[in-house]
Amino acid sequence: MGGHSLRILREKLGLTMRDIETSSEQIARKRNNEEYFIPISRLSDFETKGVIPSIYRLYSLAVIYHKDMRELLAWYGVDLDIPISDLELSSPPKSHLSDALANTRAVQIPVRLDPAFDPRRTLNFGRMVEQWGTVPLMYLEQYSKVDFTYGYVGSEDLTMYPILPPGSFIQVDEGRNKVAEGGWRSEYERPIYFVETRDGHVCCWCTVGREDMILQSHPLSPVPPRVVRVSQAEVVGQIVGVAMRLGEWRSVPDSAPAPKERAALN
Repeated sequence: MGGHSLRILREKLGLTMRDIETSSEQIARKRNNEEYFIPISRLSDFETKGVIPSIYRLYSLAVIYHKDMRELLAWYGVDLDIPISDLELSSPPKSHLSDALANTRAVQIPVRLDPAFDPRRTLNFGRMVEQWGTVPLMYLEQYSKVDFTYGYVGSEDLTMYPILPPGSFIQVDEGRNKVAEGGWRSEYERPIYFVETRDGHVCCWCTVGREDMILQSHPLSPVPPRVVRVSQAEVVGQIVGVAMRLGEWRSVPDSAPAPKERAALN
């Protein structure tokens, strides 16, 4: 598929194999890297024998053909708009910032809802959507009022269990990086913060003193509260959104050793 598309595109642009070789040689010289060079014999392999170009040579082809490299990668089955379903295939043990979705260019959103949709009732939202549409994210930028960053709760991070289980994807409002001192009526109203320490990232409740910060875990969590110096921790922001799967975070290979925190829940 990829090689056939490359050949059709080259012929459509009126380029010969010699043209590709000459142009790629110029790119290789400019970048001082021979990996960008595409000999005629190698180009023939790409177009007729199913040989997959290296990332360097694919870049040269994108430049020479005046194409977005994303499109060329898509011809070989690589989609740079990483879906959430793919991210869920990997479960790093530590919580961290995630920019995997930062360059996603389009999103599927509902463009027509069932007239019977009632936002006051709990329901299967998927069944209420009559039509989904693909919208370029650049068109949604006008609705952005705050700066968000995104994170992932590590598969072994039980700090805010059970209200924020491991494996959750979180949305963090970086504009809310000042710890609130009170005013909530329950644990569900108390702000949860995404904090970066010298040991990594953690989702937790916070209490800030003059010199120390208490990273407070949920009462049902086996993780004890931690005290860190204010100078050694940074509140990235408040967690304002979460996407999670229920009942799956415990699934680990039988051969994997159970962490002390996980064992404490069993």
